[in-house]
Amino acid sequence: MSNFIELGKKIYDLNNPREAHRFAVFVARCCLHPQRMSRLEKFFERSELMKKIAEGYPFVYEQATRSFFYHRSTFEERARLIEEHMEFLSARFNENFMLTLYGDKKIELWKMNLDEPLGEMKLVLCAEPGQRKEGLAAVMFDLPDEVPVYQILFWIARDAEKNFSMFIGAMQGPNVDDAKDLVKRITKKCHAYRTKNLILYAAQSVARTLGLKKIFAVTNEGYYANNHLRRDRKLKTSFSDFWTEAGGSPTDDKRFFELPLVETRKTFEEIPSHKRAQYRRRFALLDELDATIEKNLRRFER
Repeated sequence: MSNFIELGKKIYDLNNPREAHRFAVFVARCCLHPQRMSRLEKFFERSELMKKIAEGYPFVYEQATRSFFYHRSTFEERARLIEEHMEFLSARFNENFMLTLYGDKKIELWKMNLDEPLGEMKLVLCAEPGQRKEGLAAVMFDLPDEVPVYQILFWIARDAEKNFSMFIGAMQGPNVDDAKDLVKRITKKCHAYRTKNLILYAAQSVARTLGLKKIFAVTNEGYYANNHLRRDRKLKTSFSDFWTEAGGSPTDDKRFFELPLVETRKTFEEIPSHKRAQYRRRFALLDELDATIEKNLRRFER
């Protein structure tokens, strides 16, 4: 129990009453699952790198104890996916990558200049504390002063066929006063390619670069919380509708859709002649994004 108390002190600010309450709940839940929690501790104590990751991002212990990631996830499932995610990334990337990502810093993957007054928009890979409910990492578009535009939160774990796949826990749009105008401006700059499609394309590109076999995404039934519902229980955001629109298909588990690794592109014969120049520019932008993401991730490989 003393170890669980020490773990909790790394995660929560005991001077804050709400945090102190969460600390007490955390310790209680650890005591309900002592063997699995001890195994998770041993996982992060097995090497100096894993110890440093847990020190920089102690939420890996909290995430196992709370009903995060997807609806009705179990303690065992959460602990296992945390271990598999870290195991996959640490085998693929060097220590610099891991300690940057889990040291509350951002890894730049791509950038583009937007029209004034927006400035430069960056695509980054990050793992921020506020994203821990839906994933273990995120691909995110940032504007200057780190204003988030769109982000996809995910984790990497073995699927039902034991292959490593990307699991998308949520997609979130901008939470600013002029959100609609902001997205409209970015869409125009991206040759009429919607920003939410662009962030999904970026996530697919990351998955391909990592050599992952499949992508799965939580559905309306799979979302871990109810904050995608309004007070009248109607949907504010329908994940399932967007995944379907993006070429996704239901799986045997209603909580997840399977998404394509590669977005289907229209052929030029399918595109009206007056829009072909626009599509050429769009495809060139996406090809550049792919190449830059691959280049920036390859430099961290072991």
